[in-house]
Amino acid sequence: MTSEETNRRTPVEIAKQTRPMRRDQRFVLLGSCFAQYMGERFRSEGIDSLCNPLGAAYNPESIAIQVRQALRGGNIGQTDSIFQFDGKWRCWWANTLLSDTDEARFRRTIEDTFSQLGNALRQADYLFVTLGTNVCYRLRDNGMTVANCHKVPARVFEEVTVPLEACIETLDSLLHLLAEECPQLQVVFTVSPYRYRKYGLHGSQLAKATLLLAADRVCKLHPEQAAYFPAYEILLDELRDYSFYAEDMIHPAPEAVDYIWHRLTETWLIL
Repeated sequence: MTSEETNRRTPVEIAKQTRPMRRDQRFVLLGSCFAQYMGERFRSEGIDSLCNPLGAAYNPESIAIQVRQALRGGNIGQTDSIFQFDGKWRCWWANTLLSDTDEARFRRTIEDTFSQLGNALRQADYLFVTLGTNVCYRLRDNGMTVANCHKVPARVFEEVTVPLEACIETLDSLLHLLAEECPQLQVVFTVSPYRYRKYGLHGSQLAKATLLLAADRVCKLHPEQAAYFPAYEILLDELRDYSFYAEDMIHPAPEAVDYIWHRLTETWLIL
């Protein structure tokens, strides 16, 4: 970045941590596709990390379900989350990549994947939770929140905009669960800078505002356990240029991910 480019930015102030993260620690990253981008950076640096083993999840409810089932869910293969569609067995709480034509094999796979996440959480030092939207999809027949719709017809679902207080309650309960099951774990919330055009740009901003308020509230409720890293603000306020977006003008470009990684490592993470 040139000096001229630097002078044309409004830096987002990030307080340095008194106990910074170290590369020899263990990390889990869950949430939206932005978590995937950051997870790739962790792996490229050779840092022990697990990123979205069940696939991306975008709203607080779906992320909380994945964590709860991984830590306390028991036999996931016997829950109502397992179903068959279009010739394959699937799980409402996992990505479409986790599917199989063989039912028994799929149940073993999904059990193993949830166990992998549970074990990783119990051993990790940090959990990054990247929130994407407060819109979730629930099955009309039983009200179950899904993490992925698996291209099942839209009539099967109800689209729900989760209000602020409900988002706070979900994240607060998640932190209480993690404090009980993984007392060593520090949680870092981020909000994805990805914009959801399908909800309209104004609707997308309202969703981001809800998530920002929810993350801020739970971090204040759990100051020793949770913190917020401003990835959203860095892209929208500090970079503030469409050259930092991919061709679709919605996803962050690799240069933006690199820059956010740089801000993380100069303030919170010692490489």
